[in-house]
Amino acid sequence: MEPLDTDMDYMVRTPGTANPASRFNVILVMPVIGILLLLIFATAAIFQINLSDIIDSLMGLLILLFFVLIALLFWAMAPRTRGSAHGHE
Repeated sequence: MEPLDTDMDYMVRTPGTANPASRFNVILVMPVIGILLLLIFATAAIFQINLSDIIDSLMGLLILLFFVLIALLFWAMAPRTRGSAHGHE
């Protein structure tokens, strides 16, 4: 007797291979933050808002974002290892 499911393909769930470019998508948040900072500066210039009280905080934020960008670049370009460290074989 012939099996009934000759035309069916069964989908086997395997650990998906991660796209290396997907790590770089996380870095896309940095231009968004930069655009927001530019909007703050442009708004301050157009409406003559005094930013001298918060300029130290903004400069500290820019330095922090620079180091975050460097860390994200190292993380995104790091080679992916598939080992048994996570319990997969």
